[in-house]
Amino acid sequence: MSQLKVFYDEQVAPQLLKEFAYQNCMQAPRIEKIVLNMGLGDAIQNIKILDSAVLELASISGQKPVITKSKKAIAAFKLRENMPIGCMVTLRRNRMYDFFSRLVGVALPRVRDFKGVSGKAFDGRGNYTLGIKEHIIFPEINFDAIDSSKGLNITIVTSAKTDKEGKELLRLMGMPFRN
Repeated sequence: MSQLKVFYDEQVAPQLLKEFAYQNCMQAPRIEKIVLNMGLGDAIQNIKILDSAVLELASISGQKPVITKSKKAIAAFKLRENMPIGCMVTLRRNRMYDFFSRLVGVALPRVRDFKGVSGKAFDGRGNYTLGIKEHIIFPEINFDAIDSSKGLNITIVTSAKTDKEGKELLRLMGMPFRN
C-alpha cells in the first residue's frame, strides 16, 4: 500500500472527521481519481507531436494514455471530426497516490518562482484542477529528448461535497496552497 494512503487513513481522515463533525468515517472526503490531460492543438499539422506526448505522459503517469479525438469539425482551425488532438490518462488507487506524492513533493517545487498553487481552482463540488505550463518539471522526463514543451492539466477528483471540504482534504494531504 502507498505511504500516502496510510498517511490518509491514520492522520488525515481522523482530522477531517473531527473538523467537519462527520458521524461516520466513510463520510470523510477522499481522493477518488486523478486525471491527466494533454491537449495538443499542434497535432493537427504534425501528428508526430502526439506520439511523443503519449510516450511522455506514459512515463509521467506509469500508465498508457488514451488518445482523445475531436468531437466536431471546426473549419477555422482546420479541424475535422474524429481527428486525434490530445491524450489523457486516469489514475486510481495506488498509482493515484504515488503520482500525488510525486506531484506535491518533487514536481511542484521544481516550478520556477513557485509560491504555491491557487486555492480558487475548485469547481463547486470539491474537485481541483491544476494547469501546468511545462511538463518538464517531472523528473521522469528526459530534458534532452523532448522536442517541445507541452502543457498539462491535472484534475483531482474528490468525494467532497463542497469546495471547503475538498480544499481542507488537499491541504492536509500536502498540497501547497498560496496564502
